[in-house]
Amino acid sequence: MTVRPTRVVDAHVHIWDPARSDWYPYLAHPPAGGAGEASRMFRRFDVGTYRAESARWNVEKFVNVAAATGVHSIEEAIELDARADAEGGPDVVIGGLPPTDSVAEAIELLDRQMAAYRFRGVRPMGPLDRPVPDPEVLHALQERGLVFELMTHPDQLQSGAERLAGFDGLTVVVEHTGWPRSNTDEERALWTRGIEALAGLGENVVCKLSGLAMPLQSMDIDVLGPWLERAIEAFGVDRCMFASNFPVDAMYGTFDDLYTTFSTVAEGLDGSSREKLFAANAERVYRFR
Repeated sequence: MTVRPTRVVDAHVHIWDPARSDWYPYLAHPPAGGAGEASRMFRRFDVGTYRAESARWNVEKFVNVAAATGVHSIEEAIELDARADAEGGPDVVIGGLPPTDSVAEAIELLDRQMAAYRFRGVRPMGPLDRPVPDPEVLHALQERGLVFELMTHPDQLQSGAERLAGFDGLTVVVEHTGWPRSNTDEERALWTRGIEALAGLGENVVCKLSGLAMPLQSMDIDVLGPWLERAIEAFGVDRCMFASNFPVDAMYGTFDDLYTTFSTVAEGLDGSSREKLFAANAERVYRFR
């Protein structure tokens, strides 16, 4: 019998409403056909829906991660923070860092979001060909005690590690387990080199064990397990945290399906290690109040 965690802090959720087509234009036209159940992603996903779908797992807190496009991600972070008390979440907000014409403008966007009580950091909201911002922006994040979320695929992981080297005081979260695009041997080899490079940077770099169901089109333990286990091996249990990526990964199963797979991956670990992976590490990294 799989050992369930005593509690969960979900480090990656998207609260959104497709009706706000200016913020989420990509949700306006669900794909027809293809793998997965598109309706499970392309829907209104509010705090109540999230709580209902995760109800069996004692989710104490969750992190909302920017999903609105471009500069809308700034307003999204501020608005979700303002609504959080009334709606029961989110508990932490990761805002956006859209492309800007200058470093000064990028830093201004950081400072605008810092007015939000639950704001803890940013993810890039632009082209993936440049997943790491200018060094001056990284320094600004570090000086403000903010988290930088690295969002890129395996072909950019090593170059990302090179650009992040030397920023030992900056907390870096590798999103979506390094975001492999397929389950091929070639992708796995590229991903492994990138994950090892990032893990080698130091204790300030952690890995968010999330976002695999969408590219790998499954929540099965036989599919996700090897990727999750290798990431935990590279970073260690003190530098990894499970997260749902709901409702995106919901296309390929339920919250119960996903967290059962996570629990199976972690069942051979001691209670302290499981607590870190399911809750405590996320609380530390995102500085929940």
